[in-house]
Amino acid sequence: MKKLIKGIREFKKSFYCTHLDLYEELAQGQHPRALIVCCADSRVGPELLTNAGPGEIFVIRNAGNIIPPYGATNGGEGASIEYAVEALGIRDIVICGHSHCGAMKGLLKLNTLEEKMPLVYTWLKHAEATRLLIKENYTHLEGEELLNATIAENVLTQIENLKTYPSIHSKLYDSTLKIYAWIYDMDRGEVWAYDAEKHAYIPPHAQLPQDDLDADLLTDAPITCDIPLDSAATAASRQSTSQSASQSTGNTWYANSASSGGGSSGGGTGTANGNGVSTGSSSANGVKSVPAAAAEPADSGVSREAQWFPRTRLSPEQQDRIYRGSGSR
Repeated sequence: MKKLIKGIREFKKSFYCTHLDLYEELAQGQHPRALIVCCADSRVGPELLTNAGPGEIFVIRNAGNIIPPYGATNGGEGASIEYAVEALGIRDIVICGHSHCGAMKGLLKLNTLEEKMPLVYTWLKHAEATRLLIKENYTHLEGEELLNATIAENVLTQIENLKTYPSIHSKLYDSTLKIYAWIYDMDRGEVWAYDAEKHAYIPPHAQLPQDDLDADLLTDAPITCDIPLDSAATAASRQSTSQSASQSTGNTWYANSASSGGGSSGGGTGTANGNGVSTGSSSANGVKSVPAAAAEPADSGVSREAQWFPRTRLSPEQQDRIYRGSGSR
């Protein structure tokens, strides 16, 4: 507590007093650019992650970045969502999961939580669609790979839940709202965004309109530290990629970490209504693997091979059965 109190004093001295004009403006009202729904995990800081200042993002945080379906509970998530889009006029929503998520670890062993942490058990039941999807479609994974798949699928499940809210459904219909699925890889300080056309998590700038791309976004962020080349996620990814290359079933989608300009040139939201979720349409040949990214030159600072977060493609019938509110409109 002493550290927190000292932090308050430092904030007033070092930040508040040097941004008086900003706080005078904020006292008149807030106009955030986006709503970010993320985990309450202390290692995840959405403002720090996006370099956002006071008043720039509206944030909902809870265990597992979960959005209960409309009407399932009278918790604060629904009220905050409604306020964000109706009162604040927010038109961009991000659901952000993260690596090493404790809530998703708990979801994978849900029955063990009921006696010791009954409230956590009840809360995680709002991610039952994720648990069932993983149980039925990811039996070939275990350990870190299984956790990564759960984290990635849960973000998509929560977007499906989000779409059950009337205010969200209406604005998606008239294309005045966009929803994005992000994963924060804390091992490497990277953020990946789900692309429904590629069925993969890709660099987030690849989803920007061409007019919004500038020279800064088309190059890798400068690396000023020694980033681990072998995080748990990337180690699992290499094993997954190797397995997918040697198997002919092709039943898994892998994130394609396109390097530099490659990711942006093939980008776009790739979804109806600007939505970051697959509508469930399937190709004639079923699923296929996204090709691995080309290796970057050795002097680029750090390898960006990040073919992690496998994504099983579901049929429309499976989505209707598993997801709540999964209709495209």
